[in-house]
Amino acid sequence: MIILSGLYGAPDPALVELAPGAVQLSPLSPGSARLEELAEGAFHTLTVLAPPGAAERRYVLAQALRVLAPGGVFTALAPKARGGARLKGELEAFGCAVSEDARRHHRICRCVRPAAPVGLDEALAEGGPRSLDAIGLWTQPGAFSWDRIDPGSALLARALPPLAGDGVDLGCGIGVLALAALKSSAVTSLRLIDLDRRALDAAQRNVTDPRARFDWADAREPLPGLEGLDFVIMNPPFHEGGAQDHALGIAFVEAAARALRRGGTCWLVANRHLPYEAALGERFKTVTRRADEGGYKVYEAVK
Repeated sequence: MIILSGLYGAPDPALVELAPGAVQLSPLSPGSARLEELAEGAFHTLTVLAPPGAAERRYVLAQALRVLAPGGVFTALAPKARGGARLKGELEAFGCAVSEDARRHHRICRCVRPAAPVGLDEALAEGGPRSLDAIGLWTQPGAFSWDRIDPGSALLARALPPLAGDGVDLGCGIGVLALAALKSSAVTSLRLIDLDRRALDAAQRNVTDPRARFDWADAREPLPGLEGLDFVIMNPPFHEGGAQDHALGIAFVEAAARALRRGGTCWLVANRHLPYEAALGERFKTVTRRADEGGYKVYEAVK
């Protein structure tokens, strides 16, 4: 019998032993298996780098216990300050007998999957996809700004002029900016790209316009056909692993410049304190601030 091992995320191998050939299950790893679609008892061992958000974390833990075979070995870890301090209690609430270690500011929990875990259905419902009345969109805990319209995206959506031609939404999230762009009948096509499959799945439910195409991919990487475009819209991320990383936003600026034709336009929103002006100025012919409100700034950059 083939014994399958699963892995969610990219934990530091200095903290836990990683099984060779483990099946990647993270929605932040393009091409990975869909954890929520796997059969119950599919894995004998599973290691999870647990996410920081409470509903998202409990959802992932519940899915992991669901796909583990009874008696399967489960390892879950997280930084103490980003959910790790709660891991043991959350696993015990599912009926697991947990041993816990502390190492390098992480909490590492190990247990054997009980024959009949408790509370899985509630955690799966709490952290699963849903249509949220407050924003009128499909979303899921863990996706960017999952339970509200991000104010930066809202500002950019208001600032956008009627766009035209072929474009791309880099880091599309659940589709807020795409919906704004597609209000223009002069838009002929729009690619929506995001690293987070949960956000992209929600975007596919929210953006039903036939002009839209969807790519589960890292927007910073060159993609086939992503060139010679008329416009780019984006609200680039600036956190990775819980820490600010200005290089992330600059990588998005570089990706936008690669994707555009000469004369094409990039519309970007960013927090006011982020230093993107120099990066834009190096890669675009003209850069104009079009809005500055509520701690956010919107730029129109023409290549």
